[in-house]
Amino acid sequence: MMRAPGTRPRGITVGITSGKGGVGKTSVTVNVAAALSALGYRVGVLDADFALGNVDVMLGLTPGAHVGAVLAGDVSVGSVSLAGPGGIRVIPAGSGIRALTTLTPDQWIRLGQLIASASSELDFLIVDTAPGIGDTVIDLARLIDRMIVVTSHEPTSIVDAYAMAKLLTAAAPHREIGVVVNAARDAGEGQTVFRQLDAAAHRFLKRSLRYDGYIVRDPQVGESAVDQRLVVTHCPDAPASRCFRRLALRVANWLPSAPVTSQEFERMEAPRCA
Repeated sequence: MMRAPGTRPRGITVGITSGKGGVGKTSVTVNVAAALSALGYRVGVLDADFALGNVDVMLGLTPGAHVGAVLAGDVSVGSVSLAGPGGIRVIPAGSGIRALTTLTPDQWIRLGQLIASASSELDFLIVDTAPGIGDTVIDLARLIDRMIVVTSHEPTSIVDAYAMAKLLTAAAPHREIGVVVNAARDAGEGQTVFRQLDAAAHRFLKRSLRYDGYIVRDPQVGESAVDQRLVVTHCPDAPASRCFRRLALRVANWLPSAPVTSQEFERMEAPRCA
């Protein structure tokens, strides 16, 4: 089993975002986090939809406090973090907290400290952003090492994913932007959607995007969500679970101290997924 050394000063932060809601961004976040944990990495999930968080609901958790208390300076991040399924740590957000739709300068400082503190104890901190192209999402991206934009095959989702890529580019022109196509019929559809986005980025943004893969459309994802379970642990042989594991292997390879060798990658990945 692969495991990154615990001597690293800070883990990698990975933001999972989308141009619009309803594309399965949070499902990608929690399942990839659990798949990374299964590989032996120390993984946390920060629910950064501060006002309308739902990571805890998806995982069947009942937090006593949420990240808003950390941003207010009332408690430490360790006080609100929970043990989640699949061996992941979860920093939950509030729900229906209008005051957290925009952050004050002091809250931004505390958020930066929260991310630094949490990632210092982890190999990967996966940050589930709010959907959409609001200022909070774009400003949050400045605090994160790597960004993945989740989209689907629907035209509105593709257009909104391009809009997100455009704003992320404006905020950090040289940052790589990854794309994951969720609920794709097959590999061909995933690649077609990515080519459309990449062509638009080349034409209008003068940049390329990075294809991080696809998650196949699978009814077991929705069924597991209704049961508040992770499909990668509840239905490990499901087609989508294989895709989530393949994506996790890609993310794991971003850790320079413990790269996945080509032999390990071919042995562990699921054929035709991600």
